[in-house]
Amino acid sequence: MQIGFSKKISENLLEDIFELILKNIIEHKKVKIAKFGTFILRNKRQRVGRNPKTKEVKIITERNVILFKPSKELKEHINKNGQI
Repeated sequence: MQIGFSKKISENLLEDIFELILKNIIEHKKVKIAKFGTFILRNKRQRVGRNPKTKEVKIITERNVILFKPSKELKEHINKNGQI
């Protein structure tokens, strides 16, 4: 799809959008984009994990993760078209 911008302008625009989303996720813990979905910052607590091959037990450290929940409209659009 062509939108009329050069590749460089498009790259800069996307980088700015992603930076804005990331800043808002960190600051507000949640970013909702209408008709697209919601990004949520979630803290995962420390837990015990195991290597399935060696059965070695390791501690998985506490960390933040970003979750994405697609909107109803996005899910419907993807399932209606059935194409990627």
